[in-house]
Amino acid sequence: MHTVVVGTSGVTASDVLAVARGGARVELSVEAVAALGAAREIVDALAAKPDPVYGVSTGFGALATRHISQELRAQLQRNIVRSHAAGMGPRVEREVVRALMFLRLKTVCSGHTGVRPEVAQTMADLLNAGITPVVHEYGSLGCSGDLAPLSHCALALMGEGDAEGPDGVVRPAGELLAAHGIAAVELREKEGLALLNGTDGMLGMLVMALADLDMLYKSADVTAALSLEALLGTDKVLAPELHAIRPHPGQGASAANMLAVLKGSGLTGHHQDDAPRVQDAYSVRCAPQVAGAGRDTMAHARLVAERELASAVDNPVVLPDGRVESNGNFHGAPVAYVLDFLAIAAADLASIAERRTDRLLDKNRSHGLPPFLADDAGVDSGLMIAQYTQAALVSEMKRLAVPASADSIPSSAMQEDHVSMGWSAARKLRTAIDNLTRVLAVELYAATRAIELREGLAPAPASQAVIDAVRSAGVQGPGPDRFLAPDLAAADAFVRGGELVAAAEKVTGPLQ
Repeated sequence: MHTVVVGTSGVTASDVLAVARGGARVELSVEAVAALGAAREIVDALAAKPDPVYGVSTGFGALATRHISQELRAQLQRNIVRSHAAGMGPRVEREVVRALMFLRLKTVCSGHTGVRPEVAQTMADLLNAGITPVVHEYGSLGCSGDLAPLSHCALALMGEGDAEGPDGVVRPAGELLAAHGIAAVELREKEGLALLNGTDGMLGMLVMALADLDMLYKSADVTAALSLEALLGTDKVLAPELHAIRPHPGQGASAANMLAVLKGSGLTGHHQDDAPRVQDAYSVRCAPQVAGAGRDTMAHARLVAERELASAVDNPVVLPDGRVESNGNFHGAPVAYVLDFLAIAAADLASIAERRTDRLLDKNRSHGLPPFLADDAGVDSGLMIAQYTQAALVSEMKRLAVPASADSIPSSAMQEDHVSMGWSAARKLRTAIDNLTRVLAVELYAATRAIELREGLAPAPASQAVIDAVRSAGVQGPGPDRFLAPDLAAADAFVRGGELVAAAEKVTGPLQ
């Protein structure tokens, strides 16, 4: 099994994906263990002094003015975890919780938190045992970290609360730890706070969203090319020299992908033979511009993610010179913004895909295709309601594009009076990505059927490869009305699993 070694300088996106989705094992580097020990010595020295130090010998948040005596400090650390594990609502997905745990371990191993090496090792042990704490949808405001979600994870380290075992069964965390020979942690000064104070949930979801969107933007280039073909559009608008004079990198990449898919098509520009058209509609002609803007938004989001993956997010932090300083690095604004940006871009990509689908179904704009791509229009309704479903998905995505980060709701007796709402931005982006996948699946379903209805005209080799693959995956072609939901589900699985991109790339080579 693949192993990810966690050091002091952060982790990569591929590390996060390997642990969260691939079940990779986690090990602590020798360097990280040494850094953990050195930082802990600083915390222990401060704890022995009479002077109050935030997070070490004081209360938390609005209660930070109280000095806590030594005999109560272990209880203080237990209590912060128990009281902050106050999430509600549905369970969060296993991959999100694993990313959350791994990224908190990443910061702990930086040597800036003061957590003991044995606590970090226990965090790795839980991941390696496949123990996933139960984390709930609601409880994070994206400031002072993803507090409630991280608290539920810390609670499991203490052998409390509930967790899912590797068999998928939810049991008391203490039972799961014992079954895997893992000793529950007794938290000491600062450790409870250090386990809760990070942007790890929203960052993990950002990393996974970028991976998903990378595949979906390639998928959208393929479905846009198929729609262009089905509508007998022109590929001249994809010429590299046109995009070179407006040099947005994403736009150029999307145009190149579409051009690669359309190479050798017998449908593109065919309208010029008998029904001259000066230019195609925006949803066809401007596909690279819209998808390209989304790709460039992704590039910015990826830069933010890389910086955050290299960060040590905690409050207070242990500095190399021995100081333990309070700070505001836990504020989720940088991550929250890009999560919202991606939701906006995804909604627009879905919107333009839906417009192309509607054009394929409208006999007044489809250039010779039957109404709704029906076999016997009137007797058959064809894909009429498939487009309704697509439109409903797009409408929801527009609502999900409303920024979470533009909101703030004060908490902790006005001590935490401005928050990022980054967790909420991440949660709605996950829904948006699910919807985008379905929207592209409907466009794929309509475009492949439309191409097959263009009798006597040969599609591009890459398009034919996609059609052959999607038919082999159980998505049926033209014909009389049938129960449509299974076809749409199969198309969704085809896109979601990356098979659409893989089918095109067998002809085109790697898409950008």
